[in-house]
Amino acid sequence: MFFYLSQFLSFLAMPLTIISLLILIGTIYVKKKWGKRCLWAGLILLWFFSNQFIANQAMLAWEPDFKEFTEIKNYEIGIVLTGVTNLSKTAYDRTFFHKGADRITHALQLYRMGKIKKILITGGQGLNPVNPQSEAELLQRFLIMTGVPPEDVMIEALAKNTAQNAQFTKEFLEKNGINTNQEFLLITSAFHMYRAKGCFDKVGLKTETFPTDYYGHDTKYDFPSFVYPNPASIENWHKLVKEWIGILVYKIVGYM
Repeated sequence: MFFYLSQFLSFLAMPLTIISLLILIGTIYVKKKWGKRCLWAGLILLWFFSNQFIANQAMLAWEPDFKEFTEIKNYEIGIVLTGVTNLSKTAYDRTFFHKGADRITHALQLYRMGKIKKILITGGQGLNPVNPQSEAELLQRFLIMTGVPPEDVMIEALAKNTAQNAQFTKEFLEKNGINTNQEFLLITSAFHMYRAKGCFDKVGLKTETFPTDYYGHDTKYDFPSFVYPNPASIENWHKLVKEWIGILVYKIVGYM
């Protein structure tokens, strides 16, 4: 129930939801003074949230800096959070990815460099699954296809959210007799790292972070960035707002 409720609250607070409601109300009541204000507010917010420069600066301010591979020490286990595969497309001989694939490709690079000896993938099917496979299973298949020995890829395939990623990972480690007092390398998207780190800290797992999957890019001071609206900018704001709401709710219920 909590999972569905948090998703619904996030939807209500999304910039595009608010913009749509303001423009709709403003259009219906355009003859009234407050209706015109709603319409103008919706249009101004549409420009603000679709502005490439503003959205990028917000993302750059939120995402932690990436870390050089050479500065990462060696770990027994790298923990990879899912949320990067296309579960709406069912296949059994390949893995379809969304943006964020470098969560697993960077984990693979760390493994090949000897920075991590084993990879633990945590993540199930999420909301309203249509694919009988879990994300962890799909990513495990991908790693094995690239030549990683099956014994070096462990999966926890039940977690539906970040709090469960942490909780179920600890239970998996304990069940399999793996030392939970060691330090693990936590691998997830940069915009999501604060919440993920907080959840793993809460359950008592010590982690070092390795942010991946960056949405912010090097700042561009050009005409298109300042003037041209971009739907990807609204999407970035949606990522940020959803994450901020998630952090707030997690702190309220004690997951962080």
